[in-house]
Amino acid sequence: MLDQKELRTNLSEIQNRLVMRGHDFGVGKFTQLDTDYRHILQTTQEIKARQNALSKEITAKRQKGEDTAADEAKVKEMGAESKELDQKAKELEHQIHDLLASIPNTPNTRVPVGKTDADNTEIRTVGNPTKFDFEPLPHYEIGTKLDILDFESAAKVAGSRFVFYKGLGAKLKRSLVSLMLDTHIENGYTEIFPPVIANSNSLFGTGTLPKFAEDVFKLKDTDYYLIPTAEVPVTNIHKNEILDGARLPIKYCAYSPCFRSEAGSAGRDTRGIIRQHQFHKVELVKFTKPEQSYEELESLLADSEKILQILEIPYRVVILCTGDLGFSSAITYDIELWMPSYDRYVEISSCSNFEGFQARRANIRYKDNIKDKAQNVHTLNSSGLAVDRLFAAVLENCQQANGSIKLPKAIVPYMGVEYIGGN
Repeated sequence: MLDQKELRTNLSEIQNRLVMRGHDFGVGKFTQLDTDYRHILQTTQEIKARQNALSKEITAKRQKGEDTAADEAKVKEMGAESKELDQKAKELEHQIHDLLASIPNTPNTRVPVGKTDADNTEIRTVGNPTKFDFEPLPHYEIGTKLDILDFESAAKVAGSRFVFYKGLGAKLKRSLVSLMLDTHIENGYTEIFPPVIANSNSLFGTGTLPKFAEDVFKLKDTDYYLIPTAEVPVTNIHKNEILDGARLPIKYCAYSPCFRSEAGSAGRDTRGIIRQHQFHKVELVKFTKPEQSYEELESLLADSEKILQILEIPYRVVILCTGDLGFSSAITYDIELWMPSYDRYVEISSCSNFEGFQARRANIRYKDNIKDKAQNVHTLNSSGLAVDRLFAAVLENCQQANGSIKLPKAIVPYMGVEYIGGN
């Protein structure tokens, strides 16, 4: 959520930065609501001041035995007027809050201006796209042939866009999770296994609600939702807390199942395991001081990239343009791995700095000293990585002419075999 005071003082600059995302998102409406709100507060303050002064006069008159009926009637009238204005102020507060909750974060000045993902800027590529001397198969055909992915049975159980991982497929998925968690823990992250259900306040804190209500699964007749990512529960670990600045940065890694309705999604991505209703991720979350957050962003990106480097899977890093930037993000790097069946790079991680946007919504602050005024932390998040897409990339990039999978060396100790399907 944007800071209300900053909007008042830097309205033009903030509006210009938001226009880069497509339009001004109701900033002009904020000005009118805020002006009306402050006018009511000032008027109420003046009425209460007159009311207090008149009450003192009444007390003095009573001591002298003078008639105070007319003055008491005025005090009562001012009290009613003040009460009515207080109610209007509360209504305006709610309107301002709801409006601010609908306005996305302002892009950092480093974010390139653009409209779609075609305008994203490539930062670097690591490794060369995998080439084959045979016709490669997509991951869902490989997995079905090797009997490690079963879409047909999953469709009977849950419908489309679900899958059973079987045998060495299930073990490969578990091994990838273990490799990621072990690597991130070695890099100083504290492992968390979070709840997979969260309340609406938690989803509001990360910016998921109200903007993306159609994309999440709500449990009927409750205030609970299946989490779309571990970012939601892990970020809200410190909701309504004032952290000791000496603890920052705080770094968490969390494995969890994730659930999204994928409302409106269609096309090639819905085949296989690239875009499912239930998927799995290892998530990275950081809480930092504002002056540290951009240094920590680069470190966070490197931590996510390291997994692909260990597995020797080709990838690239892009910085998202203003039009492709997520709602809560001030800046985002996407890591995209090479998928032979697509003949292009496919996103596997978004590495974002939200600055104080989420912290303001979730009320997460810090102090360096007990006498200091509490400040908003900066929150950062990255997938480290999306497990199902990584699984698909291993199958596609490591497939052999005989239909087997030659596993990356780094995963062999976890798997206990070098091949799936023999050699």
